[in-house]
This record gives sequence, C-alpha cells and structure tokens, in this order.
Amino acid sequence: MTAGFIDLGTAENHLLFDLLEPKLNAPRVITAADTHYQDSAGSPSFRAAVAPFLSRLWQAEVDADDLVVLSGTGVAMETLAFALCEPGDGIVVPTPYFSGLDGELAGRSRARIIPAPDVSAEALDHAIRSNHNVRAIALVSPNNPLGQVYDECTLQAVARVAVEHDLHLIADEVYAGSVHTGEFVSTARAVPSDRLHITWGFAKDFGLSGYKVGVLHTRNAEVRDAVQAQSRLANASSDTQALLRDLLLDTAWLEQFQTEARNRLRTAYEQTTAALTAAGISYLPAAAGLFLYLDLTGHAATFEAEAALTQRLRTEARINLAPGASFHSTTPGYYRLCFATDASLVREAIDRLAAELKRA
Repeated sequence: MTAGFIDLGTAENHLLFDLLEPKLNAPRVITAADTHYQDSAGSPSFRAAVAPFLSRLWQAEVDADDLVVLSGTGVAMETLAFALCEPGDGIVVPTPYFSGLDGELAGRSRARIIPAPDVSAEALDHAIRSNHNVRAIALVSPNNPLGQVYDECTLQAVARVAVEHDLHLIADEVYAGSVHTGEFVSTARAVPSDRLHITWGFAKDFGLSGYKVGVLHTRNAEVRDAVQAQSRLANASSDTQALLRDLLLDTAWLEQFQTEARNRLRTAYEQTTAALTAAGISYLPAAAGLFLYLDLTGHAATFEAEAALTQRLRTEARINLAPGASFHSTTPGYYRLCFATDASLVREAIDRLAAELKRA
C-alpha cells in the first residue's frame, strides 16, 4: 500500500518495458544513412518496415509510399486537419471522445469540432445537416474513452454518411494493437477510399509514448503531399526511426511481443474489473485500450457535482481519474480509469475510490 498520489488518468502502457528492454539496450548497427536527414515522408527503410506491419495489424494492404512519418499520432492528426480544413470548417466527432482532439483537430487549423451524441449514421447525418461547411468526420477507433471496438457494419455506415455528404473520414487507430477482447476491425479494411486517412503510432501498442513516432496513411496524393510539406517541422529523429525499424524487422520477436502484450492487457483488465465488482463500482465493459469507463452517475447527477467529486478524489483520496466532462460526455458521472500499470496501484486506487464514495 502507498500513501502517495496515484494517477490513473493518463493513458500510458506501463506493462511492456521488461519485454522491450533487451531490444532497446542491445548493441545496434547504425549506418551513415541512419544519422542523416531523411526523406520528408520519413526514412524509406522505416516506412518499408511499417507497411507490412500495418498490413497485418489492419488486415488490409498498406503501401509504404502511402505513409508519412511524424513525431507522434497527435501531430499526424493536427497536420492532417491543417491540410484538410480552412478556418471555420467543421469536423464531426461522436462523443465521448479523447479531449486531445480539441487541440489536434481545431487548434492550428481553426476548424470547428461538431459533437455528435453517438457514432450512429443517424446522429452523424443530423450533425452534418445542422451545420455548415462540414469538411470531415473523425473517429478514434478503438474508442477512447469507452474502449469499444467498432464493428465493420458500424464503420461502413459511417463511411456511407461521409460519402453521401462528400466528406473526408479521419480515423485515429492508435489503439489498434491494444484490443484485449475480440478482434480489431480497421477502417482500412472496412472503408477503402482515397478520402480515408488513418493515423497510428508506437505510443500505446508498444508502450513507447516518449519516443514520439506516428504515421499517417492516406491513398490521397494531394492530402499526402500537403502533410508531407509540413512534416519537416515535425520529424521523428533518424535514430528513433532506425531503432523502431529494427524492432519491426525482427518478426519472430515481434510476434511474441504482440501476443504477450495482448495477454498482459487482458489480465490487467480482468483484474481491474474483478476489483471494481468486489468494491461495488459500476463500469462499462471494454474490449480495447488501456482504460475503461466507470459509471459513477449515482454520485454525480450534474456536471457541477462531477467537478466537485473529481476535486475530492484528488485532494481527499489522492487519486486522479479523468472525468467524463473532459471527454465531452453528454451525461455527468462517468470517469476514465487507466489500468495498464502496476496491479497493486490499481487495487489501492479502487479501494480509495470505494471508501470516498461511501463517505459521499
């Protein structure tokens, strides 16, 4: 047990370093080419390694020439939005959604995020028809914070709405390899289109958030050129690309790593849900991601009450959970709990949460 502050609000994967450590610390052969400037789309050898990896992950053919390497998935989303949108253009995003999209999609681009109450075709269509100058629909798939995996029918329905309104479809698939229950369905497989743009990175599936490497995949040459023109301001380092290239090329190690990473994530989810159930705390079942969504609606009937509970959890229970308001939830009382960390800390945080809720 610890008396310190426990942060379960940050979506980082702390379950994998012992698997990565031998590879990250092993002697490496670095060539002169690995120390120089790279192509503006990213190192050709790195993109050549990423393409077959994503082809397997997405179960769809990925061409290395359709990839642009950037310093993180968030940067890829931000650069894409700047390429697609004029100031004031709208991007429809189903709620709840990762709050980072506010800055990524609407910061530099000055686009408007238009929330839709859910991912249904009806909700998206209504949001589009109720607004002007809508340019795109954006999804985080699997969903953050819900941990839901969208099925093929859902993705195809979203795509039909995009096609009907002549919109781009943006999919952030940074949790594609972090599915612990069932199978991931990529938009690349369900919605092949030159108006589909997908981002992925090493932060979540590999637990390498500090390495800041993401990729954009698009078959749209005009969009790719626009993103590539901006990429020199957001390059991933040549050495990091070389390191990750060599990880991906060791296919035997990679297969074992992915299998063990998924098993550990599933175990962490099962341990967390068991502890929540024992403590009498409700949650929404999840199938992917490093988190699940707690249902504390009985303790916070308004967003004012949610804010007060959030503050009390931080100051009295000394735990950090991300409240639903930060994800633009339409209903107060939901919290994202990130469980991909030391199991004893998660159990301690749940015990503190349960005790604080009883005092409320």
